Amino acid sequence: MKAILQSVCLTLLLMLSALAQGQDISVSGKVTGADGSGLPGVNVLLKGTTLGVPTDVEGNYTISVPSENSTLVFSMIGMTPKEMVVGNKTSIDITLEDDVRALNEVVVIGYGTASKRDLTGSIVTVKGSEIADKPNVNPVSALQGRVAGLSVVNSGRPGESPDVRIRGTNSINGASPVYIVDGILNDNINFLNPADIESIEVLKDPSSLAIFGVRGANGAIAITTKKAAAGQLNVNFNTTVGFKQVQKKMDLANADQFKELYNEQLANQGAAPYNYTNWTGNTDWQDQIFQKGVLNYDNLSVSGATEKNKFYMGLGYVTEEGIIKNEQYQKITVNLNDELNVTKSLKFGVNFNAYKANLPVNKGVGAAIRAVPIAPVRDEASGLYHTLPDFQRAQVYNPLVDVDLQKNTAINREYRGVGSIFGQVFFLKDFNFKATLYADYGFNTGRSYQPLITVFNPEIVGDDKRDNLVRQTSVNQNQNIFTKLQQDYLLTYAKKFGGHDVTVLGGVTTYYRSFENTSSSVQQGSSFPIPNNPQYWYVDNVGDPSSKRGSGSAWESATLSYLGRVLYNYNGKYLLNASFRRDGSSAFTGAGRWQNFGAIGAGWLVSEEDFFKSQSVIDYLKIKGSWGILGSQNIDDRYRYPAYPTLTAANSGVFGDNVVAALQNEYLYDPNLHWENIRAFEAGFELYTLKNRLFLEANYYNKLTNDILALIPGAAGTAPGLTNAGQISNQGIELTATWNQDVTSDFSYSINGNFTTLNNQVKQLATQGFAIINGASRTTEGFPIGYFYGYKVAGVYQNDIDVVKSAPSSIGDVAPGDLKYADTNGDGFITEADRTIIGNPTPDFTYGINLTANYKGFDIGIQGTGVYGNEIFRDWNRGTFAQFNYQTSRLDRWNGAGTSNWEPVLNTGRSNNYLISSYWIEDGSYFRIRNVQLGYNFRKELLTRIKLKSLRVFVNAQNLATFTNSSGFTPEIGGSTISFGVDNGTYPLPAIYTFGLNVNF
Repeated sequence: MKAILQSVCLTLLLMLSALAQGQDISVSGKVTGADGSGLPGVNVLLKGTTLGVPTDVEGNYTISVPSENSTLVFSMIGMTPKEMVVGNKTSIDITLEDDVRALNEVVVIGYGTASKRDLTGSIVTVKGSEIADKPNVNPVSALQGRVAGLSVVNSGRPGESPDVRIRGTNSINGASPVYIVDGILNDNINFLNPADIESIEVLKDPSSLAIFGVRGANGAIAITTKKAAAGQLNVNFNTTVGFKQVQKKMDLANADQFKELYNEQLANQGAAPYNYTNWTGNTDWQDQIFQKGVLNYDNLSVSGATEKNKFYMGLGYVTEEGIIKNEQYQKITVNLNDELNVTKSLKFGVNFNAYKANLPVNKGVGAAIRAVPIAPVRDEASGLYHTLPDFQRAQVYNPLVDVDLQKNTAINREYRGVGSIFGQVFFLKDFNFKATLYADYGFNTGRSYQPLITVFNPEIVGDDKRDNLVRQTSVNQNQNIFTKLQQDYLLTYAKKFGGHDVTVLGGVTTYYRSFENTSSSVQQGSSFPIPNNPQYWYVDNVGDPSSKRGSGSAWESATLSYLGRVLYNYNGKYLLNASFRRDGSSAFTGAGRWQNFGAIGAGWLVSEEDFFKSQSVIDYLKIKGSWGILGSQNIDDRYRYPAYPTLTAANSGVFGDNVVAALQNEYLYDPNLHWENIRAFEAGFELYTLKNRLFLEANYYNKLTNDILALIPGAAGTAPGLTNAGQISNQGIELTATWNQDVTSDFSYSINGNFTTLNNQVKQLATQGFAIINGASRTTEGFPIGYFYGYKVAGVYQNDIDVVKSAPSSIGDVAPGDLKYADTNGDGFITEADRTIIGNPTPDFTYGINLTANYKGFDIGIQGTGVYGNEIFRDWNRGTFAQFNYQTSRLDRWNGAGTSNWEPVLNTGRSNNYLISSYWIEDGSYFRIRNVQLGYNFRKELLTRIKLKSLRVFVNAQNLATFTNSSGFTPEIGGSTISFGVDNGTYPLPAIYTFGLNVNF
């Protein structure tokens, strides 16, 4: 708090000092365009300051400057800025030309970079500065709502990675994109510090993804880390402090409401009333486990550059508490890179990222939302936590047993280093060759302890009412090591001649991955428990040696790939992109070992045609399209070696008096087995209009996943078969619009919006009628992947006459007050055949909106994101294995004819009401105010007095409000490819409030 007050005081002093600046030389003139007409709204700024004026409707301006050495900067969106030293001139006229820099923006693509103008696909760039000051441990979390076609489902758990999907769920086996960090391919980027990121590119289309071969089908996210700017020495420090809290609690019954409902339920079930003598509490268990979690992000970077050498070092430290008590995450990151230009034609470089993380002992909300409120938190006399009533005691513990009594009982650490070294030589004027060696090494360790747990149970007969929930201590240890090695050898030819501009890339790349895991455990000895002290949590040092258990696993895989790409344009109008990759994998044998992937894209810059230049409405128009075949090796780990099935137990054989266990292959495999592939198509356009203020982009995408790896059930007595059988289609439209305007020299604003439709359907899956079932989620032919399958509720039976007049049910006995299911197949009966699709976890569309505005040194940003048309399956309170607390919606239950046509009777014995049905389906649509930020940048002329290059202070609110109809903590629920959108008591996504400071020396 003291540091925050000091920062605020410094801010106020600097703001007061900034008011005392003067000007004394008047300069005037006119700013015109290439056609000679005056340009209104051009910013005329005194360089190094925020002092300036806009030109009037005719392009005229007048400005005061402090001296003849002053420099004026003339700028306007869509125009190339110009600078002019005042000297002894009192009149300066300037002509500005169209700015094509934004169109010529250099973006990262696979194995290189290219001008965005020359590309035929969809690549979206997010600058590192847009996410660096947002409170996110994982950089991808900050991309939510910013990129059309990109779905990011965030988790509220500290340190947990989000669920990321690009243009839908492509497979039953995996949907995560490939990450490329400074060239190395990876599965996650949890080792990165957002403050060290220069830019993030999201690659979505076939022409940009085919170069990644078997890693490209699910899209790609390429990250470029920061490097030193030439000729500058810069020291940057930024810090963010704040807190997080639960944004929304579940609506659950209090003690009086619970007693009312439970008494009625017991009466309905013909049971005796419950004796509440020992159960007089009125506990809100959510309040008991939740807290305001404190967070702090600190980052320091030093960079310097000369003509020969560029060096950057970044250090980061994160400490973040969870919103459940006793959760804490810590992370330390290091980023180093150095580039040395030995000569004009020879360059070397190294890059290294490392991190260490102390993971939290994750806690859940399940007990807090199921535990009944009538139990007190603790027994005041003994100080012990109170047990719960007998109707849920065996299945549900007092939530504080886990949150408090088992706090800090695990030590989980992650270590990781990702580095590379490269050499690049330029020769024969148009050629360059680059060789890069990459390595990624991770080492994770874990130790956990199960303490003795004793609670107070008022129902125990006698004076000693201690109830031992856990009577024996134990220790578990585990560790794993993973290694990734990559080699790239790339030859590039770039040449411009006549109207031709061609860049050709060819190369060879290898990729090796390995993983080793070991785990062990031991239980306490008979004489004494294992101490609750981390120094004893080692399997070899404590416990009963005879109880030791251990296990382990390991695997490795490798690929060898040949790749090529051609980027060509003619006269800056006609574009052609083509790429090819041939991948060889150690996972297969025979014909499936090698696979070919490729894409071709074409584009037409219509605005460069002579016939188009006679109009003045559209400044830039590109029509583009691409088609390609992409690959996917993101599959379940059990198929790490698809062509080499493991052995499992089979029918035993009897030989005389001996029974001999038999083994068989886990599955039979197709000798032509190979990785999945996607045939993808895209068509769209990019447009700038209204003097480049308005940007529009629209794309239609269509992806068909072929040859899905699927396990097909075998005939009776035979093993299943693993083969390439199945198709999944994803198609939709992506729209992006951005409006930028400099209203005056002091005020500018920007509005950006994106919109994406999603249409997912399983076209084919193994054999006709084959289904993958995972609870309420089902994947089968003709429906969306992971759709919810069950009965449609048509109301509640109101009386006996209603039961008689309704379609007879053969799925169970029904009575007044029970849920009435629809006869969907029209056969006049309610049977299992009436089950159908009752919900789709994939939304119809997603959208995002971003607003920014700048006034003098102040800036404000507002970001919103949302989804529409998806459903959530509420599963946390559907079970009948114990009595749970009630949602308050159950106060509107049926308790007589006409009282409710949706909430059924209170009776856990009526199994009909607990079947998977639309009763448990909720609307998953939502709109969330994702970020609101207000910042101030101090004036440079003021900062030079205190030897600072820049100083910025800001406040940020994340997840400020969510508008939704769902009853859970958050409508944002991820999952696996075949089961997502299921609310089992999802960890809340908190609101986060932070204050930050960023200073450059």
